[in-house]
Amino acid sequence: MQNIFDDLIAYQKTVADRSILDLFENDKRAGGFTAEAGGFVFDYSKTNMDERARELLLGLLETQGVAAKRDAMFSGQPINETEGRAVLHVALRDLDREILVEGVNVVAEVRATLDRMEAFAEDLRAGRYTGQGGKITDIVNIGIGGSDLGPAMATIAMAPFHDGPRCHFVSNVDGAHIADVLKGLNPQTTLVIVASKTFTTIETMTNAETARAWMAKDVADPAKQFAALSTSADKTSAFGIDASRVFGFEDWVGGRYSMWGPIGLSLMIAMGADNFRAFLKGAADMDAHFISADWAENLPALLALTGIWHNQICGYTTRAVLPYEQRLARLPAYLQQLEMESNGKRVSMDGGDLPYHSGPVVWGEPGTNGQHAFYQLIHQGTRVIPCEFLVGLRGFEPDLAHQHLLLVANCLAQSEALMVGRSLAEATQIMRSKGLEGDECDRQARHRVFPGNRPSTTLVYDQLTPHVLGGIVALYEHRVFVEGAILGINSYDQWGVELGKELALALSPVLEGAAEGAGKDPSTLSLAARFKAANA
Repeated sequence: MQNIFDDLIAYQKTVADRSILDLFENDKRAGGFTAEAGGFVFDYSKTNMDERARELLLGLLETQGVAAKRDAMFSGQPINETEGRAVLHVALRDLDREILVEGVNVVAEVRATLDRMEAFAEDLRAGRYTGQGGKITDIVNIGIGGSDLGPAMATIAMAPFHDGPRCHFVSNVDGAHIADVLKGLNPQTTLVIVASKTFTTIETMTNAETARAWMAKDVADPAKQFAALSTSADKTSAFGIDASRVFGFEDWVGGRYSMWGPIGLSLMIAMGADNFRAFLKGAADMDAHFISADWAENLPALLALTGIWHNQICGYTTRAVLPYEQRLARLPAYLQQLEMESNGKRVSMDGGDLPYHSGPVVWGEPGTNGQHAFYQLIHQGTRVIPCEFLVGLRGFEPDLAHQHLLLVANCLAQSEALMVGRSLAEATQIMRSKGLEGDECDRQARHRVFPGNRPSTTLVYDQLTPHVLGGIVALYEHRVFVEGAILGINSYDQWGVELGKELALALSPVLEGAAEGAGKDPSTLSLAARFKAANA
């Protein structure tokens, strides 16, 4: 692979100063650098990638054996080598075929769990399962990381399809979070879902205990209004949660890939089992496309190769995700975890140091809000930030169609402006039209220059339905897989989150005054002393 990387880097240097706009002198550029599948259109023509660069990038897929690695994942082989696990979140939505793990068809168990989830969700939505004060009106999902970001993002995104109880999400161990969420809720008509595979996650279990104490003030048996998304039957039982309200999932489902199963229970309750099935079907259709489409037309592969081109080849270290869809407001945060926890690694699968950078910094906000916040830096700052726009052709508010038109116009205009820019000559002419001359005209004009030549991609879909949302999330999941496979890293462990948690457990006795903090550095001890003094 290093030879192709070297060839790509060498080639990029020869075209780095080329105008992206000039590439459109070929009238086939827009169509030639657009791919369509399953109702999605991925336009990557506003990048500096040309046919030669794409040819070299496609070569990476072959030299790195991405097809074989993909097939290994879908067949249940333990591709998470550092933990000895299969990676089978795809089995949570591929409900029609057999996938064997250690000789057992795991899809059968997935279907059985999904059936149990649906029965519980529909009983709750219909009022057959009630709280001790009547029909459940509110759901509080307590989790963190993948047990929060996925369902929270998707529940907001699917607002037009909500016809069940209101859903709320608690993740931060900061007591302000759970206090603000519980304020105003009725304990007698609230169901609390505790989402923790091991039922030991300290933030989640601390918040769960707080919620139980809150409920106990008004409810005779709080545990009857708790459900658990966990594989630890003994711990959920000790908490008091009946086994009928415990929904487990296997260790081949990573947290940030888990909302297709029990972690998505809050989403299922909000929009119903049929819509949840449509969400799964959207992801399954993207899976099928990823498996069957030629690389040159394969949306996850092309999205990944664009990311490799920008990050590892061009050296652009950040990536802005900009959904022009208010209901996708939490998508950038969700993708932060999906991409940065998956591909934020420094060693390859064999334990050697990576000879190149791994994943980029992923961030963003929905348009048009971002335009009035950070687009200034994107357009005129000194760093190039590749942008990934997402936009639906239709909204759900027909009486506000004029606003959706304005939204789409802004999306298309931003990608155009990033590419085209505004020259000094154009800015000077604008200033002259305002009556300025000489040095002042030149000074003012320079502030109005947009360098342009800044890359972006656009993902277009018809309307943000459950099926479409499933496709979007699966698209990005597979993008992460392809990038990780090319880089030769394990995208499915997350050892980087462990050290801080271990040190936090050791620091708690120091903050409580029960330990002196032997071996701690002077800065940490000084800060701990300030905390103890403030809380004496």
